[in-house]
Amino acid sequence: MSGHSHWATIKRQKGAQDAKRGKIFTKLAREITAAAREGLPDPDFNPRLRLAVQKAKYANMPVDNIDRAIKRATGGGDGLVLNEVVYEGYAPGGAAVLVTALTDNKNRTTAEVRTQFNHNNGAMVEAGAVTWIFDRKGILTIEGENDALEALSLEAIDAGAEDVQVSDGVLEVQTAPEDLEPVRKVLDAKGANITTAEVSLIPKTSVDLDEKAATQTMRLLERLEDLDDVQQVYTNANFPQVAVEQ
Repeated sequence: MSGHSHWATIKRQKGAQDAKRGKIFTKLAREITAAAREGLPDPDFNPRLRLAVQKAKYANMPVDNIDRAIKRATGGGDGLVLNEVVYEGYAPGGAAVLVTALTDNKNRTTAEVRTQFNHNNGAMVEAGAVTWIFDRKGILTIEGENDALEALSLEAIDAGAEDVQVSDGVLEVQTAPEDLEPVRKVLDAKGANITTAEVSLIPKTSVDLDEKAATQTMRLLERLEDLDDVQQVYTNANFPQVAVEQ
């Protein structure tokens, strides 16, 4: 897929989400709570909340957890106030890194993010330095047999998708953010096995890394994602296969 995040594909192939499911549920719950506080606590009337709930369901998050996360936004929980923060930086080899976080203590989170950049040969930079490299896009991931996925890719294009790619039993569909839900509904009605549906940041340009820089960059990205307050980590790095296998 043109411009799709190489890091997102690597994480899927490595099965990193299954290994850290408990932490992922916590991050999903925070996103649901933040979305519910931003608008109405009803997914039918709050597009951001609807997307957050759908993402949680695709991750097999229990319904009770989803309900509790929504109730926190309406005074039915711990009353935690979460602020959205974005951090920008560069990884070893010059690849851009963009980090989104939800935190109740910005100073703590900023210190934790800065520490990971400093300890892993990266550098934080001022706001706006790398955001221009990324576009907001809707991303759908569908698993199945390649022949069936090829047929679904045509349905996706007809429904308004901007780009599609089938590879190794996975169909990735890229849309404009506002077209993600209409395209998802069409593919869901066709029986597609949708595994992710989210609005993501996709790099417009990429940076090819050598093996050493790739290994260091992957370590930095993983350490950032392990931070409790961090929601997503994006990069425009392209990793050589040898580094991914190691």
